[in-house]
Amino acid sequence: MEAQTCVLFEGGRSWGRTYYRNASGKPLHAVLTLMRPDGRTVQAHCDLPAGDEPGTCETPREAVVGGGPASYVAVAEVADARGERKLLRSGSNPAPGEDGSDQ
Repeated sequence: MEAQTCVLFEGGRSWGRTYYRNASGKPLHAVLTLMRPDGRTVQAHCDLPAGDEPGTCETPREAVVGGGPASYVAVAEVADARGERKLLRSGSNPAPGEDGSDQ
């Protein structure tokens, strides 16, 4: 199982996305959570079919709120199909310089 999670912004809207490849041989389940700077969260529940083909899971798109891109975080948690055993956690990171630092 491989996953990469990010926060996207376009046209005044924001959303979380996870790119995944489920080569485990078994269907899995993911919960993708977008945490916003106003304290609200937006979630998506996605079934990840077994296979070598890449796929995506996205939260609904919502209007951007104050705080800037660095104040948004997305986290995907992947578990077995019944949600009993967590297998992977993937989180977003701000791009260099987006957190207010000079580096």
